[in-house]
Amino acid sequence: MSGVDLVLGIDCSTTAAKAVVWDCEGRALSMGRAPMKHTAPKPGWGEQDPVDWWRATSDAIGQACRQIAPSRLAAIAITHQRETFACLDEAGYALRPAMLWLDTRATAEVAEHGSEEVHRITGKPPNTATSWYKLLWLKSRERKVLESAHKVVDVHTYLVNRLTGEWQTSYGSVDPLGVLDLETFELHGGLIDALGLQKHHFGEVHAPGTVVGALRANVAEDLGLNPGLPVVAGLGDGQSAGLGVGIVRPGQAYLNLGTGIVSGSFAADYRTDRSFRTMAGGLPGSYLTETFFGGGTYNITWFVDRFSDIPSGAFGLGVIPEQILESAAAGLPIGADGLIALPYLTGSLTPYWDSNARGVFFGLTGRHGKAHVYRAILEGLSMEQRLSTTGAEAATGSVTKTFRIMGGGSRSPLWCQMLADMLHRPVEVASEPEATCLGAAMLAASATGLHDGIAEAAEAMSHAGRLYEPDPVAGDKYDRVFDVYKDIYPALRDHFRRLKDVANDIA
Repeated sequence: MSGVDLVLGIDCSTTAAKAVVWDCEGRALSMGRAPMKHTAPKPGWGEQDPVDWWRATSDAIGQACRQIAPSRLAAIAITHQRETFACLDEAGYALRPAMLWLDTRATAEVAEHGSEEVHRITGKPPNTATSWYKLLWLKSRERKVLESAHKVVDVHTYLVNRLTGEWQTSYGSVDPLGVLDLETFELHGGLIDALGLQKHHFGEVHAPGTVVGALRANVAEDLGLNPGLPVVAGLGDGQSAGLGVGIVRPGQAYLNLGTGIVSGSFAADYRTDRSFRTMAGGLPGSYLTETFFGGGTYNITWFVDRFSDIPSGAFGLGVIPEQILESAAAGLPIGADGLIALPYLTGSLTPYWDSNARGVFFGLTGRHGKAHVYRAILEGLSMEQRLSTTGAEAATGSVTKTFRIMGGGSRSPLWCQMLADMLHRPVEVASEPEATCLGAAMLAASATGLHDGIAEAAEAMSHAGRLYEPDPVAGDKYDRVFDVYKDIYPALRDHFRRLKDVANDIA
């Protein structure tokens, strides 16, 4: 097929940039990927060099687009790691390393400035992920950075500027920074004033799916693309993932089993509650009521890397350690022989919003081995999702009928069935593993007329995969384990705070 019939979706995440070329039916024709690193100069910090965002993105674009005729591309759209931001000088260079979404240094600022009013305006309960509190940290501790800043940019704004020369973004991309009035989808002057900044310090805000610029000639030449290619306003990665699996109606929810575990339910109206955070949705004017806990597959990776002692390709089987551990864990009974894992290695977001929370293995005995620990981690993550889901549903009065799952964890049959049993409802695996990138492609396809609208693009380009039905017998057993699980954090809440204070004092 020839003509202008393809779109390029870019996903600049915490660990890598990916670029995927899609056709109008949601089929991935080619892909490029380039890794990135981040650093933790102090406990609880997370930083990255913004130059790496562009280096990795341009590398990924080059890999993907060398495999197709550039003349077939209709547009580019970007999705990205959400709360991550950088402060830039007039030349576009970072005044300090970017602060990542997972950075938890701003605990004092959350305690001092977090309020019901800020929650009402932004849709975000006070928490260290929201960038506004980290910007307050900069104002207090690195004041010259903010005073010297020409722009404060999310990853989307930064990349759009490198591609087009324009300081443009979408309200779905700037929303996670915590400076947007979610009822009006406009930058909020009062929140920005509190930082000592003005609205012009941020990118100009547009609805997702709006053309925000054209590819500069010199950049096009470097990337091997056509100059003037439209660049379309995208979304943060969570919202983009929801769009990428077709979540555009009430009663639908996505569940992204990634480094952080994110679930978002479609909502046509704006509402707030501490049991979820409200995000701008992929359809202009819509919302996602979202649960999020940062220690998702990170808990699994941590255990495998630090304690499994199983090398990749062990025993000449050509399998990864997770597959070996999953096979062993699948043979264990529900409840992992009395072992429960509290998966708070990176603290707790919904529903507790406690950056002092930490991981716990409860019920550990001498009979427990690696397979028990692995199963307990999967069950702990599943129970945490149930805790978040049921809390959000109780607050909104809206019940999710099915979950569409994506992310690295969706490749685990044990975990997918566990979630269906734990939640007592079907879970459906998205057929496209790069759903986050696909959501951006849907916006590009809609903006350039390849589809009649965003909802139509989502309908045409998203597809379902394997369905896991809940097992009532297993569900009843998980109910009993969950009844214990839900009481562990409340019993330890004060002890987590005390432990942090002691650790800081004796360090």
